[in-house]
Amino acid sequence: MDSENQTAIKEIVLLGFKVFHVFKIPYFLLFFNLYTFTLTGNAVIIFLVSCSQHLSHPMFFFLSHLSLSDTLLTTNIVPNMLCIILKGEVTMSVSGCIIQYQFFAISLVSECLLLTVMAYDRYLAICNPLRYNTIMGAKLRYQLVSFCWGASVIISLVSAIPISKLKFCGPHVIDHFFCDLVPLLQLSCSDISLVQLENILLATPLTLLPILIISLTYTYIFITILKIPSIVGRQKAFSTCSSHLAVVGMFYGSLVTLYVIPSDGHSLNANKVLSLIYTVATPLFNPVIYSLRNKEIRVAFNKYLHLMRNTDFK
Repeated sequence: MDSENQTAIKEIVLLGFKVFHVFKIPYFLLFFNLYTFTLTGNAVIIFLVSCSQHLSHPMFFFLSHLSLSDTLLTTNIVPNMLCIILKGEVTMSVSGCIIQYQFFAISLVSECLLLTVMAYDRYLAICNPLRYNTIMGAKLRYQLVSFCWGASVIISLVSAIPISKLKFCGPHVIDHFFCDLVPLLQLSCSDISLVQLENILLATPLTLLPILIISLTYTYIFITILKIPSIVGRQKAFSTCSSHLAVVGMFYGSLVTLYVIPSDGHSLNANKVLSLIYTVATPLFNPVIYSLRNKEIRVAFNKYLHLMRNTDFK
């Protein structure tokens, strides 16, 4: 069909999950509470790392930026999803949908790169401990974080700008709870082959290279840990990596299942559930995993609570 003879749509309807009326309020309260816990947990980590001298270690510096990325991701997606739960659907402008996708891409790419940087940080700390503080100085830390955020913004623009130039003729309905790339392209009546090729060329190295680097660093880490003579030493070394490994497994597991494995194997609802894992569950569990398994964060948090109590009493 000739796209010149079709009327361009100005609004897009997001359907989200089909929720029975009787379950709307419970579902809304569930995800609202999860969203609140996510924002609170990540904000606490960012605050503690910024204010506590005991958390000046590079690992916590990168963790605070991971929390910032998680906050951006969940804030971009969840408020709109809550409206969909209550109303059954939400209408967005085409430009608003593309902007949501762009911020989604920024947070997703930054998360991938930050998790890779954190793996490199753990590699230096365990495999090269004598030179760790010299190598991972303040200058390198800021360079790595600047690269992660700068690259994520540039890549999101490279991905979003060609989409904004497409003509969208309908249908105007997306059966999802946010504006993801594939359902957004399905609404276009323009030739999307170049956009698809461009996104494949961007997504493939952004997915495979971080996985490869993380796998290589942890191979060297595990070899180094196995050479540690004492059991206590091995346990201590592994404990510094276990939180990061848990987050990497959850994030990349859902991401690879959704975007790499052919979609014929799972339904639309399965895709939505997988999307929930890295847009809602991962940002929620990141601060939980790190705070529960990290003694320094627990100590810093308890000191802050103690300081607040003493201030209140005065």
